[in-house]
Amino acid sequence: MNLPSYRGLTWDHPRGYRALEAAAQDIAPGQGLSIVWDRHSLEGFEAAPIAELAARYDLIVLDHPHVGEAVAQDCLLPMESLFDAAILRELEAAAIGRSLASYRYDGLHWALPLDAATQVMAFARDRIDTPPQSWDAVIDLAARLPVALSLAGPHAILSFQSIVAALGGVRPTDGFVDRQAGREAFAIMAALTGQASRAFVHANPITLLEAMAAGEDIALVPLIYGYVNYAAAGRVGFADAPRGSNGIGSILGGTGIAVSKRCTVTPALKAHLLWLMGAEAQCGFIPAHDGQPSLRAAWNDPQVDARWGGFYSGTRATLEAASLRSRHDGAIPFQTEASARLRTGLIDGDPADAVLDAIEAAFHRHHRKGTEL
Repeated sequence: MNLPSYRGLTWDHPRGYRALEAAAQDIAPGQGLSIVWDRHSLEGFEAAPIAELAARYDLIVLDHPHVGEAVAQDCLLPMESLFDAAILRELEAAAIGRSLASYRYDGLHWALPLDAATQVMAFARDRIDTPPQSWDAVIDLAARLPVALSLAGPHAILSFQSIVAALGGVRPTDGFVDRQAGREAFAIMAALTGQASRAFVHANPITLLEAMAAGEDIALVPLIYGYVNYAAAGRVGFADAPRGSNGIGSILGGTGIAVSKRCTVTPALKAHLLWLMGAEAQCGFIPAHDGQPSLRAAWNDPQVDARWGGFYSGTRATLEAASLRSRHDGAIPFQTEASARLRTGLIDGDPADAVLDAIEAAFHRHHRKGTEL
C-alpha cells in the first residue's frame, strides 16, 4: 500500500534535522505516512521568500519573523484549521516562554513550536569559572579576556534589541526603538567591539560556537542563540543572558513547523505533528537525536539537563523572559538592513545617533504604518 507522501524543508544543522529525519524513518511509517526532509543553510531562513518555499514543500521549518510575510502571501495553513482550539490551548500552556505565541499573527497561529531557543551567554569553561551576570560585568571582563559579539547576518540588530530589553527600553508607538535606551545599548556594543568581535564579525552563531569549542581565542559571547549540541561535556558552557536595569534581556529564536497551502492534510499527518509536540518526543526522542525541545517539561527534566551539560537549567530563565522579534511583512529585509548598518557603525566607530537614525529610517521603509509588529 502506498502511504501518503510529504516533503519537508528544515535547516542543515544536527539540531535542525536529525530528530525530524529519525522520526520520518522510525515513527511516520507506523502512523501511516511517508516524509522526506530536505535541508537548507541557516542563512536560508532569510534567503528565500516563504511563498517560494511553500510552493515546493508541504512542511516548512521556519522562525517567527516569517509569519507576517507568510500571511501577506497567503501561503500557509493556520493551525486553527488543523487542530481544535483546546489542543492549541494545551500546547500554549505546555510550551516554554512564548514559543507558541511567537507564531500567532493576525489572530491565528501559523506554526507549531518544534524547537525553542533564545539569545543566551556562551563562555569557555577553561577560562571562566563564573560567568558575568550583568552588562557592566561583561564590559569589565572584556578588559581582561577576549569577548566577541555575535554580529553576522541579522544577529547584530537582535543583540541590540536584547540589550534594549535588558535596559527597559519601551518601543515607540510609531518607531523601532526608544532613543535613550538605544544610545545606551549602542554604547555597550561599541565597548565590546574589540579584537575578538572584529575577528569574528562575519561568523554566524554556529561558527562562533564551533570556534569556541575548538579552543580559538574567544572567552565569552554575551548574546548568542543557544545550541544544546555544544554543551555536553565540552569546552562551551551556557548561562543566562546578561542583566540590565530591567533584568534579563533576550530576543526569542527557535523554530516552528508550518504547513503549506499546497499540502493535502491527512489524519496521519496531524497525528505525526502532534506526536512531535508531545511529551514522548519532546522529552525523549528529540533530545536523544540532538534536538532542542520546546516543551517546558523537557527544559525542567533533570535527566535531559544532565545529559546536556546543564544547558537547560543554565538558560531556562532567559527563555522564559525572552521577547518576540518583529513579525510584520517586511521584517526580514528590515532586520537584514538594520543589522548591516549597525554592524558597519560599530566597526567604523560611527556616532550612535547616525546609526539609530538609519535604523529608524529602515524600519519605516519596511513596516507599513498601522499593521501588527
